[in-house]
Amino acid sequence: MFQHDERRVIRHFGSPKKTEPKTKTYDLEERLIDFAVRVITVVEALPDTKAGRHIAGQLVRSGTSPAPNYGEAQSAESVNDFVHKLKIALKELRETIIWLKIVKKKPLCQPQKLETLIQECNELIAIFVKSIQTAIRNAAKH
Repeated sequence: MFQHDERRVIRHFGSPKKTEPKTKTYDLEERLIDFAVRVITVVEALPDTKAGRHIAGQLVRSGTSPAPNYGEAQSAESVNDFVHKLKIALKELRETIIWLKIVKKKPLCQPQKLETLIQECNELIAIFVKSIQTAIRNAAKH
């Protein structure tokens, strides 16, 4: 079974001490869950119109999907399975960002609230693109 550790050390602060290095631990799964909760908040703020309901349904599906897909990737049976599951999460993030941009452009809710969510979605997309590239590159080495 392919194992993937979801916790990443992303930055050292100051010079590490021998007994206790100062590090910041990064948990992608928790970040994806927080993203999903923020998407749900936007969905709940959409108007009860034909367009609002349609976009709400699409957005709630695509915006909450990356977290459980990433969770599934943690139990992948092979590198190929891992990459495939990450690609599904990436696809859902790309769909989500389009829906968020539509909501912002219309605007169907307060656009200023969407800016940070769109930024987070862009950052998550970048993380997944890089993770997929790294997994493929590492698999090719073995």
